[in-house]
Amino acid sequence: MKSGPRKEGAVAVMMHETSLADAADRLWEELPGHRVEILNGSIVVTPPPDGPHQETLTLLIEEFHKAGARQAGARYLAGIGLWLPTGPDDYAVPDFAVVDADYRDAVVEKNCFAPHVFRLVLEVTSSNLGNDLVTKVQTYAEARIPVYVIVDRKHDHVLVYRDPSGEEYATCSTYKRGTMVTLPPSVGITLELSADRLLDGDD
Repeated sequence: MKSGPRKEGAVAVMMHETSLADAADRLWEELPGHRVEILNGSIVVTPPPDGPHQETLTLLIEEFHKAGARQAGARYLAGIGLWLPTGPDDYAVPDFAVVDADYRDAVVEKNCFAPHVFRLVLEVTSSNLGNDLVTKVQTYAEARIPVYVIVDRKHDHVLVYRDPSGEEYATCSTYKRGTMVTLPPSVGITLELSADRLLDGDD
């Protein structure tokens, strides 16, 4: 959270709410444009994304459309809620996700959906780098999300985690610039993505 009056107000809100979930709901109202999540029992607030971040999401939507994801029984969405098994109020809002076509039947609460309908989640790193690279690797593995992709703009590479087991993924592949990111078959479609385009968010 940014410093100044807004931060102090957000802390005051959390102190006076009756539950963690209520505090998170209020922060959505107090900080428009920010992403609010509850990870491992802690509220995480992420500022609005920058332009290249959003361009990467646009690229993904275009590529999944061209690859025929809908015809393969999948839907591809930005900012969909994922209910997590790591705590009674835990949920994440991945930057991008590929889900089963009937995902709407798996709504839990707070516009979040059960983990079993998710085929892939993707995060583009921003200010909360540690959450994407550490916390979410664990929580997404525990939720048994088959594939977790991190577009790591800080370290200039793309990570693809797969085969969740317990609190970790059994396999992690690193894709540097100049390579193509190959998605695992569990996603349900055949698709290769340019690491450069994912990192830069443009052509």
